[in-house]
Amino acid sequence: RRHGWRGPVQQIDASAGWGVRLTAVARPLGQGEWRRAVVLAVDARAAYVGLSDGSFGQITLDQLTWARDWRKGQRIGPEIRRPADVLAVGDVVLVEPLIVAAGEAALDPPGFGLRQVPDIGGALVALDPHTGRVLAMVGGYDYEISEFNRATQARRQPGSLFKPIVYMAALDGGFTPASIVDDAPITIDQGPDLPKWKPANYTTKFYGRSPLRIGIEKSRNLMTVRVARALGMSTVASYAERFGVVDELPHYLPMALGAGETTLLRMASAYAMIVNGGKHIEPALIERIQDRNGDTVYRRDSRPCDECAIPRWSGQSVPRVPDGRARVIGADTAYQMVWIMRGVVERGTGRRIRDLGKPLAGKTGTTNENKDTWFIGFSPDLVAGVFIGFDQPQPMGYKETGSRVAVPAFKRFMAEALTDQPAIPFRIPPGVRLVRIDGDTGLLPGATTERVILEAFKPGTEPRSSIPTQETGSEGLY
Repeated sequence: RRHGWRGPVQQIDASAGWGVRLTAVARPLGQGEWRRAVVLAVDARAAYVGLSDGSFGQITLDQLTWARDWRKGQRIGPEIRRPADVLAVGDVVLVEPLIVAAGEAALDPPGFGLRQVPDIGGALVALDPHTGRVLAMVGGYDYEISEFNRATQARRQPGSLFKPIVYMAALDGGFTPASIVDDAPITIDQGPDLPKWKPANYTTKFYGRSPLRIGIEKSRNLMTVRVARALGMSTVASYAERFGVVDELPHYLPMALGAGETTLLRMASAYAMIVNGGKHIEPALIERIQDRNGDTVYRRDSRPCDECAIPRWSGQSVPRVPDGRARVIGADTAYQMVWIMRGVVERGTGRRIRDLGKPLAGKTGTTNENKDTWFIGFSPDLVAGVFIGFDQPQPMGYKETGSRVAVPAFKRFMAEALTDQPAIPFRIPPGVRLVRIDGDTGLLPGATTERVILEAFKPGTEPRSSIPTQETGSEGLY
């Protein structure tokens, strides 16, 4: 809707006999349960429509204000001030009956909302982070329009969604969430006959020395490039491959900003391995297959469990099934990243979902020119990821970022998925220490501290002083 109104389905003669002509209009792909209607009259208050069953309705001005004229480059025309700015007599449009709220008078004729089949594509996937079981998947707006599954088949650039992979490598490589990284201009020599690469933040501003976690919370590109350069892209690539994001990541610095291509399902699976404490999982759509006699012919979970096969229940203890999942990263590093991504929701690019009232963490992703937008987030026991973008990549418009496009879709899904679920906190592995620090310096709080946050540290890596040392002085560590 923010991209405007692309026009009616068709134009027909709205004089006597319009019902026959409306019925003859081909059903648009993706119409779903919406209805086709023809505009019969327009005045200053509403557009009056007829439907193929001979009934009538009206589309009032408040239902038309979104339908500003579509302009090339996802720009839109002037504000809608009267129904005639959108609709004309003879326009065939898609409409949906409006629900009349309790205590509200119904319109006569009944009210309808103007609808439009989206031109944009997208996908959503939700899975259990402990088993990999796919709980829900939407591969597009309507299978009738396209059989292409954008959750599993669309290989797109993840953008900043990839950054947690870089920062987990950093946390294993001597960095802490409070390590200071310089957010300043950087120029990279790409080699003979190639232009210099000058990455920039989304805001095109530079913010100076900042704690490492800010690189995730505020999605700072320049900090990420510096961290990746300090680690070496071979290290970053090994983590990306270990988490199953890609099979082989090219060893180029732009890959640290998500310039490679992957799928929503692979990224959601990688995030699941973060929240489950660093254990490998494989996403699965089929758990078990039985024949017509009820005998199991396939079972995904092949772990042995002799105690599970009992003739009848008589108060036995719960069977203990061995955990055969391979470890991809230390539980302490995984929790540090969960805690950092909790900050994305509390203070960063994902703060639109903080009012859900449940422990949530996640990360946004936006590629150059806003061609791909993402958000993958999770509670302790549920991971959900959203991708939205045109099937043929093109800009989605000014400020159409992951936080503005994908986050609201995630929020609507999680609001329903977690409605009856308790607010379980993220599980802290043994040994991790939560320490209050200065959120701007990464040191212990001092007399000049303005913002205190709780930070997760591995034993022995927490700050010891509120006074900058020579190492953490004005030059910065990285």
